[in-house]
Amino acid sequence: MAASEGATKVRGRGRRVWRIVLVVVLVAAAYGIGVGQSVLVRPPLVLGQDAITDAASASVPVTLEDVGGQVIHIAATGQRRVVLVFYPGGLVRPQAYEWLGRALAAHGVETWIPVMPFDLAVTGIDRADAIIAHVGRGVPVVIGGHSLGGAMASDYASRHASLLKGMVLCGAYPADNVTVSASWPALSLRGGRDQVASSADVEGGMARLPAGSQLVTIDGSVHAFFGRYGPQAGDGTPTVSRASAEQAIVAAITTYLATIS
Repeated sequence: MAASEGATKVRGRGRRVWRIVLVVVLVAAAYGIGVGQSVLVRPPLVLGQDAITDAASASVPVTLEDVGGQVIHIAATGQRRVVLVFYPGGLVRPQAYEWLGRALAAHGVETWIPVMPFDLAVTGIDRADAIIAHVGRGVPVVIGGHSLGGAMASDYASRHASLLKGMVLCGAYPADNVTVSASWPALSLRGGRDQVASSADVEGGMARLPAGSQLVTIDGSVHAFFGRYGPQAGDGTPTVSRASAEQAIVAAITTYLATIS
């Protein structure tokens, strides 16, 4: 009888273990499906949503066009003097940077923000090709990007420097195996409280940018302040308002773009 009772207890424990294993597997599968779905199924692309800073930015013409794929086109107000092709950060919807294009429009900057497959610039590194061909060679083109988008913009610039007149990196740096050799200097912006793109990585990346490139720190700003997409996991705590950080970002970029010819 004792042996029978022991065997029954063992079988009972075995069933409990298998039930626990099954629950763990199902939870892991559900989590994996959720994560995969969040990557494969992207939120809607809505122009003008959380992109208006003031009355001037509200009047800027913004359209969704097809130039080698979907791209947000933000026209310059007044005479167009420079074109900015801006690659979004990883898993960030491109309209998060519409605010920047609207703010730059008054300075003669025409901005193009390509919609990347799955919102990952690594899947569309050469999207700038079609845009540059579309705008023609009569105006200087600058490439830029935030975070992963900036790294992919650097990759593009390393292979197509002759098509460009500059580059703007926001919380980004070239990959270790990428060096941008060009006759023009780049602008690298970093948030003073950015904990996603570390200061060491951004500073180290300067050695792989063209001679004369400038590093500007946006004091008190964080990684997520370059785009309007909300807080980001692992980021620092800002000590300035988003509005203040955005003003400093626009000022630094317009000062740099004013030197492009």
